[in-house]
Amino acid sequence: MQSHSSLPRGPGRLAVLQRHLVAVPVSSKKSTVSHPTDFQYTLDNDVLSLEQRQFYEENGFLVIKNMVSAEDLENFRKVFESICKKEVSVPGLVAVRDVAIPNSEYVPNQKAIIRIQDFQEVPELFRYCTLPQILKYVECFTGPNIMAMHTMLINKPPDAGKKTSRHPMHQDLHYFPVRPADRMVCAWTAMERIDRSNGCLVVLPGTHKGTLKQHDYPEWEGGVNKMYHGIRDFDPNNPRVHLVMEKGDTVLFHPLLIHGSGMNRTAGFRKAISCHYASADCNYIDVKGTIQEGIEKEVVEVAEKNYGTKTNEMKDFWIFRRRLVKGMTKNL
Repeated sequence: MQSHSSLPRGPGRLAVLQRHLVAVPVSSKKSTVSHPTDFQYTLDNDVLSLEQRQFYEENGFLVIKNMVSAEDLENFRKVFESICKKEVSVPGLVAVRDVAIPNSEYVPNQKAIIRIQDFQEVPELFRYCTLPQILKYVECFTGPNIMAMHTMLINKPPDAGKKTSRHPMHQDLHYFPVRPADRMVCAWTAMERIDRSNGCLVVLPGTHKGTLKQHDYPEWEGGVNKMYHGIRDFDPNNPRVHLVMEKGDTVLFHPLLIHGSGMNRTAGFRKAISCHYASADCNYIDVKGTIQEGIEKEVVEVAEKNYGTKTNEMKDFWIFRRRLVKGMTKNL
């Protein structure tokens, strides 16, 4: 592997470094020695190499190759299709329809559903969140007591010409009243090859070192789905990295990392499955009077509609959806 000093500067340096890190197995040079002044976003562990830790610390994301098997991904796909056809009914599960399809043309199948979320009560799908090979890496960010906070299977449709298949640039922490953010991480797995043609993830490296920004609905032609909020004031000149991933590859990223995805310009549906994790040592915060107050109102509305709950706090929604997947429950 090239040394850091021999790599080019700027975006080119990032591309070369990322290519080396995701293509090699974990090295024998483990990070078991404490580095309290060096590492903020990762914990000492026997899984990540020193190079991988440094990459995540600097950039806020890390791609791990071949993490999930093709067999598992095919099983997840079959369950998703059954849900779309309404062959499976699960209380609380949210199936989000494509805003580009008029009600008069709606047919209950995967072509009409852009994502499902809150599948914690679907055993075969939730098994993704408990895969040992994923939790092994997640623990490097959260510690040994791990809560699965949010589940989602994304089914990005072919764009109908209205650019509605895009996802605006955003920070996932916008949706979570959980702190500290550094003890949270998302695992996002490609269910097929994903590249710029079908709308791969786009990340702004290093933005996890910033603060949570104001989010709102983007003023896009064709509109966006409910709670598809985006950041309005991020620097458009910030270098971007398009994450080209093969089937089974998994990206781990920080909840403050600014990211989004482009249009799906292919004829197929681009699928990915993900789970947000948090340490059970984290705490809930009151978001009233903060820039998260707006999203809290929307989340409360969704909670009442889907679960029949009566609350005025977003944290109650997350308490209801969370699931312990490793270790013991503490604050969360």
